[in-house]
Amino acid sequence: MSLLALLAAADGGPVEQIAKTFGANVPALVANTISFVLVALILKKWAVGPIQKALEERRAAIAHGLADAARAKEDLAVARQKAQDLLADVGVQSGRALEEARSVAARVAETETLKAVAAAEEIVSKARQANEAELARMKAELQKEFGRLVVAASMEVTGKILTLEDQKRLAEETQRQLAA
Repeated sequence: MSLLALLAAADGGPVEQIAKTFGANVPALVANTISFVLVALILKKWAVGPIQKALEERRAAIAHGLADAARAKEDLAVARQKAQDLLADVGVQSGRALEEARSVAARVAETETLKAVAAAEEIVSKARQANEAELARMKAELQKEFGRLVVAASMEVTGKILTLEDQKRLAEETQRQLAA
């Protein structure tokens, strides 16, 4: 038996009296209650259920986003540390390269200095050789001139004309004496 039939059969029962006292219409109340339950079930299935599902998906997406952000923050910290390590390594390597460059520059400067000294010594040596050759040439020329002057002076002092043999002999004797 249904609830409506029970209420209708209870003519004069305690429910009817309570309903009369409060001015309630029992069949309308039952119909409204059934309508309310049906509307509530329909709303739960097609309105509240999808909204709750969307909210749950949104919560999951937010949790996933927060986890990704935390991972990204950790990755960023690791990347920053690697960058600092790389910068430190680059600083050390550039220091080494600079020291090597200075060392190479010092060696090149030393090598070039040695080459310049050798070139200067060669120039001085050639100049000495040229001076010695010029001195020897001038001595030979001076000896010839001196021999000619001795012959000329002898001719004037003795008043005699010297033969070619006499001139050669005097020139040779003078050269021997000058060489000694």
